[in-house]
Amino acid sequence: MAPKIFFTGATGYVGGSMFAQVHDAHPDYHFTLFVRNEERSKLIAAKYPNVKFAYGSLYDSAVIEKAAAEADIVIHTADSADDVPSAKAIAAGLAAGHTPENPGYWIHLSGTGVLTWYDIQHKRCGEAPIPEETYNDLSGVDRLHNIPDAAFHRDVDKIVQAANSESVKTLIISPPTIYGIGRGPVNTRSVQIPNLARAALQLGYAPIVGAGKTEWDNVHVDDLADLFLRFVDATQDPSKRDNPEIFGLNGYFFARQDYHKWSDLSEWIAEEAARQGYLPAPATKSVPQEEVVATGLLAAATWGSNSKGESERAKKYLGWEPKSSVLRSTISELVRREAESLGISKS
Repeated sequence: MAPKIFFTGATGYVGGSMFAQVHDAHPDYHFTLFVRNEERSKLIAAKYPNVKFAYGSLYDSAVIEKAAAEADIVIHTADSADDVPSAKAIAAGLAAGHTPENPGYWIHLSGTGVLTWYDIQHKRCGEAPIPEETYNDLSGVDRLHNIPDAAFHRDVDKIVQAANSESVKTLIISPPTIYGIGRGPVNTRSVQIPNLARAALQLGYAPIVGAGKTEWDNVHVDDLADLFLRFVDATQDPSKRDNPEIFGLNGYFFARQDYHKWSDLSEWIAEEAARQGYLPAPATKSVPQEEVVATGLLAAATWGSNSKGESERAKKYLGWEPKSSVLRSTISELVRREAESLGISKS
């Protein structure tokens, strides 16, 4: 019998791409998508007429709990890294609806913002990463279990890990900066890098926080989608579904393709914006963290922090190898799309 998947966040950038990947590979699976209302479901239903929907907000715990209890697999991507009520509802539903003989699987989207805790705690803005704050999801998984509770996403990560049992098999995937055009039916735009381009176009220069030495890892959205599919396939593979290195407390995955300096990104964006005629010159400017935060752009604060995590677990246990275009090659198209969305004309 084809498995039943309860999927949150299919209208989002990440969730939409993950859903498209899994559905295209397994159109015979039974999908129930959690969306806010019927209006939000229309674009999805037009493209995927065979999926079912559950409606509500992330505070509608009874709806989420019921759907999780009825599903074989829960894929949670809707504000999943930070929303406590929905995580608790999924945990309760999976526990209520499953047994050791028929376990439920929870694939949970978090993020490597959790690794910025050191810079935030020590007020390091724009400074280079320090070697001891580079994490590894295979050899250093024990460190990931002991990240300070004040870190971003940590409260929800702990809820997911606490839900793990013989009846509930959990897996956390924490991607870094995600780039590329999404494949979902609603939102195809990422956040961190597009908002940096937006800031450059609005300010007339690409901002660089402080000394401009901060680094984040990155992954193309298509490679992340491929990894999600491997997670789903692992739930159906007898050689993988009971492996505690995939599902369980050690099932904490990064998804690194490469890394970037935020100052390099600012320079690439400024160069492209000038080349395409959206800026008079390829200008960058060093500014304090407070100025980028004051732009009000989502995720602007991340440009001044470091997030470094080596992803070896997915390669060892699932054979994952990222293959998509590198970040630098996507900047030209990104700048054009942001300028068009802002209604900026070429000079």
